[in-house]
Amino acid sequence: MIRIYLCDDEEAVRHQIQTALEWKIFVENYDMKVVCSASNARELLAASEHEKQGIYFLDVELKDGAWDGFQLGQELRRRDPHGTLVYITSYGDLAWRTFQYHLEAFDYIVKVPEQIGPSVSQCLGEIQTHLLAERQDPAAMFTLRSGDMVRHIPLCDILFFETAPIPHHVLLHTANSRIDFLGSLHELEKKLGSRFIRTHRAYLVAADKIETLDLKHNKLWAGGHECLLSRAGKAALRKKMGGNQ
Repeated sequence: MIRIYLCDDEEAVRHQIQTALEWKIFVENYDMKVVCSASNARELLAASEHEKQGIYFLDVELKDGAWDGFQLGQELRRRDPHGTLVYITSYGDLAWRTFQYHLEAFDYIVKVPEQIGPSVSQCLGEIQTHLLAERQDPAAMFTLRSGDMVRHIPLCDILFFETAPIPHHVLLHTANSRIDFLGSLHELEKKLGSRFIRTHRAYLVAADKIETLDLKHNKLWAGGHECLLSRAGKAALRKKMGGNQ
């Protein structure tokens, strides 16, 4: 069972987060449990003293003497290097501070009353997916850094990559997400091999996700998304498909 720890000095917020977590666990039947809902750092540290690979939801603006959320996260990371840190904050622009403390946070949730419950629920679902993916063959995963977070995406979930509007950035598309990260399609093409096809200078598409081809209008569809198809891309597709197209 995976244990979850929560630390926030606002009782109402703490109750809202705990309720959202416990409901998500119940509905999805996750092998998880909220074992500590603390108002201060000392209480959480005592409860998690021997924890390995726990999940921690931490208030950034924790008012607890010498402790704030980042200092607490730093101590938890020292004790539990493989734990998952999620920060709860009143501000949306504090992610850069994790670099100061050498932390890798899984997510940041902003304290907007009507959104915090759904955001916590969605975050826990993503953590569950991430933990399951970690147990798979590492060769079947694609690892990237997006901002200050390291993400592990199963290759089987990726529809395609495309060049981003920002120079030297790439967009990764799955059925339910789009992730921006630093990279190049050229390097990805070399790294990922024949499982992906360079259909256009701006697109690298998973071969098994291609649903429809429109050779006349130089387009294809993967997972319901339209991608471009160049002359070189058509040749690559013909080669992949044994000259049938």
